Amino acid sequence: MNDVIDELRELNQDRFNSMRLPTEDELVELEEEILISIPADLKEFLLEASDVVYGSLSPVTATEPHEQTHLPELTATAWSLGLPRELIPICEANDGYYFIEQDGSIGFWSAEEDVSEEQWDNLWDWISDVWMSS
Repeated sequence: MNDVIDELRELNQDRFNSMRLPTEDELVELEEEILISIPADLKEFLLEASDVVYGSLSPVTATEPHEQTHLPELTATAWSLGLPRELIPICEANDGYYFIEQDGSIGFWSAEEDVSEEQWDNLWDWISDVWMSS
């Protein structure tokens, strides 16, 4: 995972450092707001690399409440469209959402197809296979 974070840092297109990383206390507040615990890989991503801007996808963020990628905003929207509440969206794409399960596995959901068969074992595989290829 550290290799993936290092690679993301190298690819970062946000040259003005417009986003900041959250604190652990802020993540606790987000968990209280969305009423579900954030899986370990997602917490690590939010703490270490959620300020990275790269490619055509925009993964979830934790410190910019006015952004549509802000975790509470993204979850509220995805859940209102039918994403099961035990799943946490990590990125909106292709009329659906990539999501993380409590065990850390990643999948894709859309209202039309429900949960896709394509899955990734963890967030770091998804970042390498999907986000860094976007």
